[in-house]
Parts: sequence; structure tokens; C-alpha cells
Amino acid sequence: MGLTGKAAIVGTAQYKPEKYQSAPQMFHLEQVADLARLALKDAGLGIRDLDGLVIHGPQFHEASIFVPAMAAEYLGIELNFAEVVDLGGCSSVGAIWRAAMAIEMGLCESVLCVLPARMAPFGPNEDPLWMAQAMRYGGHSTAFGAPEAEFDLPYGHLGQNTGYAMIAQRYRAQYGYDPEAMAKIAVDQRFNAQGHPDAIFRGSELTIAQVLASKMVADPLHVLEIVMPVAGGAAVIVTSKEKAAKTRHRPAFITGFGERLSYKSPSYARDMCRTPLADAASRAFAMAGLTPADMDAAQIYDCYTITVLLSLEDAGFCAKGEGLKFIREHNLTYKGDFPLNTHGGQLSFGQSASAGGMSQAIEAFDQIAHRAGARQLSRADNMFVSGTGGVMSEQGALILQGG
Repeated sequence: MGLTGKAAIVGTAQYKPEKYQSAPQMFHLEQVADLARLALKDAGLGIRDLDGLVIHGPQFHEASIFVPAMAAEYLGIELNFAEVVDLGGCSSVGAIWRAAMAIEMGLCESVLCVLPARMAPFGPNEDPLWMAQAMRYGGHSTAFGAPEAEFDLPYGHLGQNTGYAMIAQRYRAQYGYDPEAMAKIAVDQRFNAQGHPDAIFRGSELTIAQVLASKMVADPLHVLEIVMPVAGGAAVIVTSKEKAAKTRHRPAFITGFGERLSYKSPSYARDMCRTPLADAASRAFAMAGLTPADMDAAQIYDCYTITVLLSLEDAGFCAKGEGLKFIREHNLTYKGDFPLNTHGGQLSFGQSASAGGMSQAIEAFDQIAHRAGARQLSRADNMFVSGTGGVMSEQGALILQGG
């Protein structure tokens, strides 16, 4: 049961990551239309080819309900399949496999997966500080009746930093901790970013000493081990195998996926050091009939360095508790023996809100399509992509293969 590789990513669009104060404001509907135009042009398809839409709706500025209908109306298309994803940083992975599944089921032929992430203009009755206020608590809800409002926030567990630091401390207690190895993740990815013309940290190299000397935000995580939120947005076109044969680039076929949601707050995780990705990745590899050893690169969601460490272990690239040794012994750059986040990852390419995870999928496609420029791998047939939402709460995995 599952995907059989009859749907592929054939075109992409991605805004260059920018600091919020520098990026132009666009209504989310405008961003959807613009990203659709760019992705379709990249694929060599037209707007009339689209009959499916997967969109990230919870942060959609112009509406809180009926988002796909509004977007379809704005684009001037009619849909046979529409979906809203609400998985935080796992939304991109979730959107892509849902599109592939809909195509394989015969519901539609070409799907736009789009996540707008630039700020939208505020109306006269809207509070321009709402995002800053919401980010203060991270993914936690302050609403009356929300478990975290009663049991987490009053005790200082708020925002994303504390949750990931808590996981890192638990890992340190259980398996040990090597700050230099953790810093190496950020350093190797910063090297990779120098090969991407749109990376926000392009032109700014990094050393392990600089990471360890940077501000301690939440012990043991330094500021240079944590993503810097930026404005952006991204989209991909997923289409049928038949139509993919007529597009401009080598397709990236979606042959395996997995998804797992286990909790919202890590306070309630059965084991903080075994993340939902363990189940999601296992299912994705089994569906594709491949193993971690078959992958030519791993594009792993990297909101924090601890996310990468646990994901490497739980996806099966190394054994549990062996991640730090694995990092020390391998070159994680695009020139190395284990290419990881060859575009720089979100740590150095940039994390544009929930669209940030799409950069990993787009990089996997760029590598498979042999258009990654200076960072192009000599072998790029099989790619592993992961997504992570919340505090290791919602996780997904994709296996992409060149056709």
C-alpha cells in the first residue's frame, strides 16, 4: 500500500529569503498567484494544467476558512482536489505527498503545492504586532482550555527555544553531548550556503569557534544553532508521470512517504530522544523499497542543530546515540561523503515560516534535475527529505527519485 512513483515534482518557485523589514509586502493571494506563475513557468506548464491545490491555510491573511476556494477563484481555475495543511514546518512534506496520492488515485493530474510566507499588508483595524505577540509563545496556544496554557506556559516552557533545549538536555543526559560536533552541523551547512546564490548567509562563512562563542539562548543551544526567521515563500508543481515526461526538467518522482504526529508539547513525549520521524522515515523507505544507504543526499529539516542530530538517528542514517560520532566522522558538505542540506539548510539558506521546509524539497529537486550549480552532486538519483513541525511534534519524510 502507498505510492508507486506515478507522480513527480516537475517545477518549483522560491522567493529569495529576506529579513522581514526588507521584503516587499504582498497579500497572500498575490503570493499564491505569483508563486504559481513562477513554478508553472519553470515546469513548462500553464495555469489551465492545474486541477489540484494544496495550500498552507492557518496563517493565510485574507481568510481563515474556505481558503482553497478563494485561491482557486483568484487563480481562475477549477479544482478536482483541494487540501489545507496545518503541520507547521512539516507542511511542505505533507503537501507534496498528499498531491502525489491524489494524482495516483486519479483525482487530479497536476497540483500546485504553495506556501506563501511574506508579510501581508495590514488593514485599518488589524494589529500589526500580532505576529510578534504570537511568536512570543512559539507554537503554544494561550487560549483558555489549551493544555499548554495551563501546564506549560506558567512554568516557563514557552516558545520553541525552550522545548528544543529541553530535548537537547535530555539527549545530553542519556547519550552525552559534544558541543563541537553540534556546531559542525551549522558550519558545514554554512559552507553549503556559499554555493547557493539566494542563501541569506551567502558571503558569510562560519567556524566552530564562532558558533560556540555566540550567545547561549537556551542551554545548550547557541544562537548560531537556531534558525533566523525570514520572509519568503515557495511552491512546487506535482504532476502525473505522463505529463512529467513533457516538462522541462528531469522529474523527481515521489516514491515513498511517511507522516507521524505524536504530541504537541514535548512535555508529553514518551521518549524525547525518539522522535516521530523514526516511524515516518521507516514507512517512507519501506514504501520506496530503499534504505538510508541508498540515498545520495539527505535534505533534513534543520530549525535547530538538535533537530538534525535526532533526525539523522531516527531516519536510520546512524544508530540511536551514535549521531555525534557520525557527524564528527563525516563531511556533511556538498563536497563530502555525506551531503546534508546541500543548499545550506534553513540555518544558512533561511527559514521562511512554514514555507521554510519547502527549501529542502526544492533542493532535492534541483539536485535530481542537475541544476544545483556549484553545489551539484556528481550522483543525485535518490533523495531523502524530512519535515518537522512544532517541537519535534509533527514529522514527515519523502523519498524522491530521479526519472
